[in-house]
Amino acid sequence: MNACATGRSLGVCEVPPPTSLVRTHLPAAPARAETGRPIIAGMKPATWAYSENYVAEDQVLTDARARAKDFPAVPIGPGGGAALRFLAAAIGAKAVVEIGTGCGISGTWLLRGMSPTGVLTSVDVEAEHQRIARQTFTAAGFPTQRTRLITGSALDVLSRLTEGHYDLMLCDGDKREYPEYLAMAARLLRIGGIVAIDNALWHDKVADPSVRDAETIAVREVNKQVLEDEDWTPVMLPVGDGLLCAVKTA
Repeated sequence: MNACATGRSLGVCEVPPPTSLVRTHLPAAPARAETGRPIIAGMKPATWAYSENYVAEDQVLTDARARAKDFPAVPIGPGGGAALRFLAAAIGAKAVVEIGTGCGISGTWLLRGMSPTGVLTSVDVEAEHQRIARQTFTAAGFPTQRTRLITGSALDVLSRLTEGHYDLMLCDGDKREYPEYLAMAARLLRIGGIVAIDNALWHDKVADPSVRDAETIAVREVNKQVLEDEDWTPVMLPVGDGLLCAVKTA
């Protein structure tokens, strides 16, 4: 099916008004900037970089990125972080759950968009990640009661959290568990809550059907599930490595 006919294409095309919403699979892989990051077709690398860094990171976040270089987990980019802050602010998020604490970069972006009394629950299998994240949250000026850091397997921890309690959930953990994270999001989020899934384009692998490793298959599958499930209203944001966002509607 022509992507333009769905109304979801990022390109410019003229189509008649659709009689109903049609959900399709992802379009072909985008062009790439000189940095190796994907860009929208026809967009110059400088324009993409301007967009990705439109909301500049302060010293707290640049220091956190410097610390993150010593760890294997790659933090969300500035564009993705700004999108998370925007989403949290747009819905007045008071309760947010994050899979993948890392060094506290995504958590800081989320906290800056949340209600001043909101609490971020962040799960990571590595206690050392969370030790570094606490430094980031302290440097950002957040009191300890604003964060609840839980060390452990994401699926084990999420299964014990309160159903329907959360406004927003960020998935940035083990890619092979992404379909299961989505199932957890359906249980944990309130109606109108948002799930945000980082690395939804997974280094250009998702859009290439010849790539069949376990992580890519899992990310591709969760993208398909969100797109086809009428209980979610999705959008794929081409920031960083792709940020799939969806509102829980039922």
